[in-house]
Amino acid sequence: MTTDANARTVLERFPAGHPRGSWPADDYARAKRAQGIDAQVVMDLPTDTFLVVTPHAPVGT
Repeated sequence: MTTDANARTVLERFPAGHPRGSWPADDYARAKRAQGIDAQVVMDLPTDTFLVVTPHAPVGT
């Protein structure tokens, strides 16, 4: 798990060149949401990667 510059935590990375496109990332994000984790899929254009991210809670909350 890493935190990107937009204060989001990257839960997992999936290559955009996968034969199923974003489906693996979508499936992973759906499973995380089923666990109560606010996860969404975003595209990281510089790395050509789908990222599953969750908002990072602000300090002090």
